[in-house]
Amino acid sequence: MSPGSNRRRSLFAWYFRSNLLYRILAGLILGAVVGVILGVISLNDPAPTVADHYVAFAGFFGDLFIRLLKLTVVPVVLFSLIGGAATIAPSHLGRVGLKVLLYYLLTSAVAVAIGLTLATLIRPGWGFHAAGGAAIDVPLRATPALADVLLNIIPTNPIESIARGDILPIIVFAILFGIGVSLVKDSTNPKAARSAEILHEVCVAAADTMYTIVRGVMHYAPIGVFALISIVFAEQGPRAVGTLLLVTLAVYLGLMLQMFVCYGSFLAAYGLNIATFIRKVWQPFITAVVTRSSSSTLPITLRVTEEKLGAPRSIASFSLPLGATINMDGTAIYLGVCAAFIGLAVNQPLGFHQQITVVVTATLASIGTAGVPGQGAIMLLMVLDSVGLPVESGTATAAAYAMILGIDALLDMGRTGLNVIGDMVGTVVVSKSEKVLDSSCWE
Repeated sequence: MSPGSNRRRSLFAWYFRSNLLYRILAGLILGAVVGVILGVISLNDPAPTVADHYVAFAGFFGDLFIRLLKLTVVPVVLFSLIGGAATIAPSHLGRVGLKVLLYYLLTSAVAVAIGLTLATLIRPGWGFHAAGGAAIDVPLRATPALADVLLNIIPTNPIESIARGDILPIIVFAILFGIGVSLVKDSTNPKAARSAEILHEVCVAAADTMYTIVRGVMHYAPIGVFALISIVFAEQGPRAVGTLLLVTLAVYLGLMLQMFVCYGSFLAAYGLNIATFIRKVWQPFITAVVTRSSSSTLPITLRVTEEKLGAPRSIASFSLPLGATINMDGTAIYLGVCAAFIGLAVNQPLGFHQQITVVVTATLASIGTAGVPGQGAIMLLMVLDSVGLPVESGTATAAAYAMILGIDALLDMGRTGLNVIGDMVGTVVVSKSEKVLDSSCWE
């Protein structure tokens, strides 16, 4: 073996043995620095520059990271949920499901209230007057009816839902299939019971195999994080100035309050330390921030919640996929701040009754728009319409809405990170209330 090959092997050994957190943080910081530098260059030179070519080049490495994560989403959700549902009685699953849903609704309402309170205190948009104009073209999308959304979560063809990656129908099918396996395991027919036991073991083994693949994917994370963060800051970072900077600050302050006050209170109520929690969840949090996708982060979230937080698979495999689809506390804060900003920007500040309407609409809209691309922007349209500020092309409201879309990538990073944190807190709290949380993980 040549000396050169020994040096290469030594280099890769150093990479894989070093702390993954430090590698990812290094990618995060370097990516932000490079992105800001490129963003400033592109602002000063409107013609195509090296920044544009860099974004096209780095996009390949960022997309590769997201694709590797998405590769694992459906099999992780399917196998872990079947394996989890097959271990508990249907009555127990129903009690757990009710607790999870109540937690999601309550924390979402608190999040909207935090967003509105901060917007009232900081008043982003005060003194700024958005002007309408025919040149403003806002990409509007029709929102689906709630009844249609609820019907669509029942798959008519589970294989088709799995192929499309529709998470809610997959959850429903996996739960029903897991319950069926559980019932057959208790069958008086020894052959059927043994076959169901083998099927359960296969699903559990498949889920563990996918977790192993996820661990391997995370070794590529520092490169993917660098690429994704640099692209975001190159395209959006320098635009978050002036009035929009206040919106960004209000949203991120709200995210911090939700994490440390709301979630901290839930954890403390069950004797759990938030500092310990934060120390253990950095992998899914950073992944959610850079991918801006709760679903893509789901395999990592499931693995960390089970292995490092001590939640049983029977609960985590149900609450986390469901939360990745309908629980959006970060988005709720975003809605409160942005609705208040747009009201001030068009000289129609929200009154008390309108603020209450925002709380109710934003809390329920998180379920009504489940599974729809661009959830945050669509939910904001619904909230604005509910308070008498419909977004119509050529209006001042459309102009203010378009400004929010201009920095949506920056806001989306923080709100997605908080969404994932909220899902994990809910899973831990429900597990603790059911007395099935592994306390040794918190020592």
